[in-house]
Amino acid sequence: MRFQAAVLRSCENPFTVEEVFLRTEPAVGEILVEIAGSGMCRTDLAVRRSAGRSPLPAVLGHEGAGVVVRAGEGLDTAIGVGDHVVLSFDSCGHCRNCRDAAPAYCESFASLNLFGGREEEPPRLTDATGKALAPRWFGQSSFAEYALVPARNAVRVDPALPLELLGPLGCGFLTGAGAVLNTFAAGPGDTLAVFGAGAVGLAAVMAATAAGVLTVAVDRHPERLALAERFGATPLHAASPDLPERIRRLTDGGAQHALDTTASPPLINKALQALRPTGSLGLVARLHTPLPLEPGTLDRGRSIRHICEGDAVPGVLIPRLIGLWRAGRFPFDQLIRTYPLAGINEAERDCDAGRVVKPVLLPERTSR
Repeated sequence: MRFQAAVLRSCENPFTVEEVFLRTEPAVGEILVEIAGSGMCRTDLAVRRSAGRSPLPAVLGHEGAGVVVRAGEGLDTAIGVGDHVVLSFDSCGHCRNCRDAAPAYCESFASLNLFGGREEEPPRLTDATGKALAPRWFGQSSFAEYALVPARNAVRVDPALPLELLGPLGCGFLTGAGAVLNTFAAGPGDTLAVFGAGAVGLAAVMAATAAGVLTVAVDRHPERLALAERFGATPLHAASPDLPERIRRLTDGGAQHALDTTASPPLINKALQALRPTGSLGLVARLHTPLPLEPGTLDRGRSIRHICEGDAVPGVLIPRLIGLWRAGRFPFDQLIRTYPLAGINEAERDCDAGRVVKPVLLPERTSR
């Protein structure tokens, strides 16, 4: 089967949209999904900074949504041909953490999601010359017309929904909302400070507002702060003087929870200083530098931890977020701008420049 996909051949060069070949049918427990739309996430773009740790050339994309067009044997789920699905991250399903309903902490998470797929699998995807492409980025490689994925990755959704917009629920929006609803289990009367009002941070703001949480949002872009305010948060510029003290005043003595999406050590320290005693800080972005903590930031019972994929079971959280959206309480669609798959480099430039919160790529139908 041949179709169009966006291929990243090196860390320095732009994506190229080209014809690729799928060399296999769905195996046991797999489905072939015709992609309706795929969100662009900062994790996709981070491959450019991976210094060879991620195999290239590759087809990236891990916020896909589409329609099942083929299914392998032995599916142990209710998903079948014709179903509309949102795709999320891969997990093995049998390690201790997967069995404990913590698939984001799967013991094979890195190998399944970040390094091209399962090692035991032969190359499945090639370019027009027959050169192997690293497939299965986060179990998907959905910057393409089609994606071959484990059915375990897929969450069935109502076909009446705008399928092309739902992909970011599988990662970026799931991460921000999951941090609030799962990790912090925040509810009415709780307080939250969100550092970074990008896709993940704004999803956290929306989820917090839906849960009745008093929220402060910190960012350096006025337009992002305006969005956070629209979604129910009190906005604060990241360069505000005495930022931790201002947050403590707004949250009646300090935030109960803080979420950092920036990976900025200075802001992480400010987030810790803004917490009340016994408050907790969650980090969702990968740190690229050492994290020196200022004296006293972890005193009085404060804690810090990393949060992966919003501590989510996708099959539970994605339907919950869709329900909130249908009720008008999680308006994630207001963060999305769509681009044709052929416009992927424009989408990347706009994302890097902060001109768009969540780009979603829409493939054209040229497969044969």
